[in-house]
Amino acid sequence: MAKVLIVAEQRDGKLKKSTFELVGASAAAGNETHVALLGEGVDGLAKEIGQYGANKVHVAQNAALKLYNAEAYTAVLTDLAKSLSPDVILASHTPTGRDFMPRLARRLDVGLASDCVTLAFEGNSIKVRRPVYSGKATAEVEFVGAGPRLATIRANALGVPKPDAGKSAESVTATANLGDLKTKTTDVVKGASARPDVTEAAIVVSGGRALKSSDNFKIIEELADTLGAAVGASRAAVDAGYRPHRDQVGQTGKVVSPALYIACGISGAIQHLAGMRTSKTIVAINTDPEAPIYQIADYGIVSDLFTVVPLLTEEFKKIKEH
Repeated sequence: MAKVLIVAEQRDGKLKKSTFELVGASAAAGNETHVALLGEGVDGLAKEIGQYGANKVHVAQNAALKLYNAEAYTAVLTDLAKSLSPDVILASHTPTGRDFMPRLARRLDVGLASDCVTLAFEGNSIKVRRPVYSGKATAEVEFVGAGPRLATIRANALGVPKPDAGKSAESVTATANLGDLKTKTTDVVKGASARPDVTEAAIVVSGGRALKSSDNFKIIEELADTLGAAVGASRAAVDAGYRPHRDQVGQTGKVVSPALYIACGISGAIQHLAGMRTSKTIVAINTDPEAPIYQIADYGIVSDLFTVVPLLTEEFKKIKEH
């Protein structure tokens, strides 16, 4: 059994579901599961974390933590790690986790395995797998030496367990000793879309250059809204100006692992496949039967997306109505 410290991720007083994935996985393995919750006015979230199996939630509150700041997070987590002495420290592989975890690893002088898609607990250590060579292979990583093992886990890789209202966690106050910070986060500008982010969505509908214009992405958006999905795009579509860069899925965009990925008019360049090939189920719609996307797709529709996508949207609407 390991002592595991999980860094919770929250925005505007709401926890990310990727946090529940990590807490649930650690608790299911029988570990002593601790959670670090950083922010301002976030102590009320400890109860929700406890429902997923956490033993103790360490709440660090400070005005400097209200908005995410890598320097402030690293300072608090370094002190907490040194006082708690965990065997393992985990965070979600989100823009936030990718930012502060390397800094934390350097402060603690230990190794970090990033963007992992599997997680196995072995005694007081872990074994993980992470994609390499643009996702064409995965490397199994084990840790050696002393000190905590650090890893970031891709969202949707582990699955979210069902919460148990009968479970609870002890909530304790963690010291937010920030010292003399050299940076300060003053504002966060949010995107206008109400759709989920592609990195966290259970379903992603993506479009490629074959859509020919930004206006034609409306058929992708309608299907996505019907399914409660996120809208993604290939690099070619983004470079052509059809979608903003925040929607790009791929090696130079965002990496996703949804339960369902629908690729519409995407040929399947290596750069794109690197960002979505770990999706649980992949559906490809393309007029070219030799398109590379079909090599990894679970289901393929060799047809014009402008014909198929509206039909799918109508069928899904009928299913939802009944």
